[in-house]
Order: sequence, then structure tokens, then C-alpha cells
Amino acid sequence: MDRVCWKLSLVFLVLLVSTCVEASFSYRMEDFISAVKQVEDEDPGSEPLAVLKRLRRAAEVNDPFIQYFLFSDLSGVPELAANLSDYIRKAVHHRVTEDAKEEGVVLSPDGTTVALRPLLLGIEAGLLAKTRGRVRGLYLLALARDLGLSLRQSPTVMRRLGPDGCWDNLSSPQVFTLSDSPSLLTTAQVNGGMDGVVLGLEVSDKSRRPLKLSSLLTEYYCHQLEGKGLDTAPRLISRRRRENFRQLVVPLLLARQVVKSVQLQQSLTGQSDMERKEKKVLMREVKEGMKEFVHMYMDCPPIVPRCMWGAKPYIGTPTNLLLPLSFMFIHHTSTPSQPCLTFEQCSADMRSMQRFHQEDRGWDDIGYSFVAGSDGNIYEGRGWYWQGAHTLGYNSVGYGVSFIGDYSSILPSQHAMELVRDQLASCAIIGGRLIPTFTLRGHRQMVNTACPGDALYSEIKTWKHFGDVQK
Repeated sequence: MDRVCWKLSLVFLVLLVSTCVEASFSYRMEDFISAVKQVEDEDPGSEPLAVLKRLRRAAEVNDPFIQYFLFSDLSGVPELAANLSDYIRKAVHHRVTEDAKEEGVVLSPDGTTVALRPLLLGIEAGLLAKTRGRVRGLYLLALARDLGLSLRQSPTVMRRLGPDGCWDNLSSPQVFTLSDSPSLLTTAQVNGGMDGVVLGLEVSDKSRRPLKLSSLLTEYYCHQLEGKGLDTAPRLISRRRRENFRQLVVPLLLARQVVKSVQLQQSLTGQSDMERKEKKVLMREVKEGMKEFVHMYMDCPPIVPRCMWGAKPYIGTPTNLLLPLSFMFIHHTSTPSQPCLTFEQCSADMRSMQRFHQEDRGWDDIGYSFVAGSDGNIYEGRGWYWQGAHTLGYNSVGYGVSFIGDYSSILPSQHAMELVRDQLASCAIIGGRLIPTFTLRGHRQMVNTACPGDALYSEIKTWKHFGDVQK
């Protein structure tokens, strides 16, 4: 009798622990990877392709468009345990609710939010490829179909792409709320689509295929930066999402894939083939819409919104800038004196600076327009439209951009400098926020900024657009 009770207690304990682990999953990428490991552990010999099919069955992701490329009848795929299956379905099945809550997304360690559906479809397509770099349906599954739905909306629609949003809690995220009215292609979907394309092409090379799906996701999303930040980081990590995507994808090629996705959907739903004239009109609409996509997600750097780093509200009423502006002023913080290499540390530094500017200096908000971390992100300060408090006498005519760290004797990482010099400035010009002939300066007056004689100021003098304006 004692032995029976002992066995029953052990079974109950195992079930209780398993249930608690599954129930404790949040919508962090690390937790999703842990769930993937559980799926792998149920069948230790299973290959990544088999795991992906089990995830798709649990998430109910298998419409005719997907079946056309992945040839998968999921009826024979083993089901997951109920609690795990429920978590996978909620984590992968994408939708936006009427109150602007986006589901089917997770928070990755780099601070970006990623839709899992296009990510996993891209990887699965890549694993099915027989020839390196030639992945049937990759662009259509990961990005082109959703992009086509968004770009084909009427030009009068206020938003065709985006927006981003914020989580209710960064340590245990459960609810992601969009920051504005949603389009048919949110920023999280674009992030997931880009990652799906990048990783799909990577695993199309049989020599680079991972033994486990969880290992691929861990290496891509959870790499920890060291000393020089992204200057010495591996190529295939999520922090390099946009640069990798830019290198792989030609906008015109993507536009053609969007048109192809529209044609395929019409065919799959029994509609007649598109006439040549109609196809030309569609291509023209898509190419025009692609300009906005390229600007937002290929020209511009990743910008972490205020709510994601935990900004306090602006005190009072902000003064709006009159765009376009003529100057960009470059600073470094001195305090914090060390570069930040993680989203968590950079966010903490942003909160510290805002607290100092508001409480010690008596300003309305953090003074800078934008701040560059060494983690691969730009952090929104007062942003594109609010006047900053960064350069005495010039706040109304220029943006103030600061690097986190003391760069009196050393320079920021090359990647961080390129993020500001090339991407942020280009983003501002193309977006009509800076005039093309703007002047870039290392600020001379405020303490703790790039002043004559320090390393950063000397470097800035070599940059295009530099103008040493005297006062």
C-alpha cells in the first residue's frame, strides 16, 4: 500500500511540475524556445522539420496557401500535450484584436517584438529546399503575402504598415498593445518575416542545418554581445536583422513576389487569372507601396519606442518642431560612462538619464532626440517631432543624438557610429525630417558632450555633412 501511494504521489508531482512549467511561460522568446525544447524532448530523435510540423498543427497554421508550398498533411502529425499545445497556439497564431492587442508575437532579447508565424514558415521552407539559396515559396510564406494585403489597400488608408507597440511587462510579458491604429502588416510581422527569410536562406544550405530547432533559435536570438558590441559579433544574429535583410533582398524582387502572391491567392480561391493590364496596374501599386516599406524597415535603423524603455511622461506640453530641420548635433553621455550592450542595460541607462534631466536639471524630459546604444538599437528620446534640450540656441533647428558612454579618449563601436551617421541621418532625410544639405556637428558647449579635443569630436569632423558652426 505504501509503495502504491508513493508511486501515485510521484506521478502527481511530475504532472504538477510539468503543468506549472507550461503555465508559467510568458511571451518572451526565451520561453518560446523552452517550449520548443519540450516538444523536442518528447521525441529526442526528431529533426527540426518534424518539430516545425508539430508546432504548426498545434497553432492551426495550415491554410491552402501554406499547403501549396509545404506539401504538408498534418493529420498524421502527433499532437502535443494539452497545456503545451495551448501555449504554442497562442504564441504562434497571429491576430490583432479590436482593442489593438496583437497576439502571436513574442519579445526577443534584443528588445524587438517578433511574430512567430512568418518566422517558422520561413525556416520550414528553407529546410525543404534541395538547393542552397533556392527556397520555394520562401518570400511568399514569410512576408510577401502579408505585405501584399497591406500594400493593396486604398492610398487613402492612413496606415498601410506598422505600427510597433509595447508590452505590459518586460520581465514576464503577456499582452502586447499597438501604439496606433493597426495596419494589415505590423512591425512585429515584418520582424518575423525578415527573420524567416534570413534563417530560411541560411538553412537551405544543408551543411548549415541545425540538429535542433531550439539551437538555431537560441543562437540567433540569444547571443550575448561583448566588449566591442556588434563589431565583433557573429553575422547571423537577430540584432543584425535589417542589415542581413538589406544584403539579401532587392526591393524590386520583393515587389514581384508580392504580385505573385496575389496571383496565387486568386488561383487558389478559384478566381480567373489576372489579365496583363490588371497585372501591370497591380505591379505599379505595389512598387509605389514598397517605397514606404523600404524607408521604414530597410533605410531606418531599429528605434526602440519610449514605452519600451520605460520612459516617464513628458512634464507639461511639448513644443513641436517645424520640419524639416537643418542640423544634427552629436553628443556622448559621459555618465553613464560605459557602453550598454543589452536592451535591459540600455533601457536602464535611458531611465537614469531621464531621471537626471527631469529631477536634477529641472527639464521637461530627457534632453536628447535620440540615443544610440551599443546593442544595435536607437532609443527614442523626444523623437522626431518634439523640441529637445540638447544644444543651447539650436534646439529648435536640430536633432540632438547622443551615444551612451564616455568617448573622450575612445570611440563608440563602428556599428554604433554607422547606425547614427548612415542610417539615422538617411532615415531623417528620406522621411522629410532633415534637409538633404543639413549640417552635422559635434556639440561644443554643453558639458559631457562631444567637445573639441576629444576622440568622438575628432571622428565626427571626418563625417559627411560635418560643419563646425561657431558661436
